[in-house]
Amino acid sequence: MTAAEALSVAAFKDGKYSQAFGAFGPERRGAPVMSFCRIDDKLIRLRQQVYEPDVVVVLDPSLLNVVNVYDGLKKGGSVVFNNNCAVANAPGGVRVFVVDATKIAKDVLGRPIVNTAMLGAYVKATGDVNVESLIASIKERFPGKLGEKNEAAIRRAYEETKEVR
Repeated sequence: MTAAEALSVAAFKDGKYSQAFGAFGPERRGAPVMSFCRIDDKLIRLRQQVYEPDVVVVLDPSLLNVVNVYDGLKKGGSVVFNNNCAVANAPGGVRVFVVDATKIAKDVLGRPIVNTAMLGAYVKATGDVNVESLIASIKERFPGKLGEKNEAAIRRAYEETKEVR
């Protein structure tokens, strides 16, 4: 949820319309959670889950054993993975981007919290928002030293993200 909210704020800073929300059921701590972010140049009137995403971002590779991350993904859409574990399983017509966000998070933040690194990868993969707007959004949410570390994680992930298909 934090990542979706930060992305939504970054889009707003870029003069776009945006909304962020999560899909929660009877989840317990550690259970898979989905969050969504809509970004558009036009007013967003839709208020429902995203069933046909343009982009899917997979923060935790273990989800591939639980969820079909490609379900509903539009042809020509993109997937951004935290590592390259599912590249071979990606359907045709899908762009695939990878970054080792876990390593980046451990190196930069000292903990395997990959949200901001994956946002940097998302921006590299899509160009939907300006990386500086994303950094401003994160620094508003996490001021001081923590914001600076998250900025470093974003910038490093942005540089290290590769399109593999």
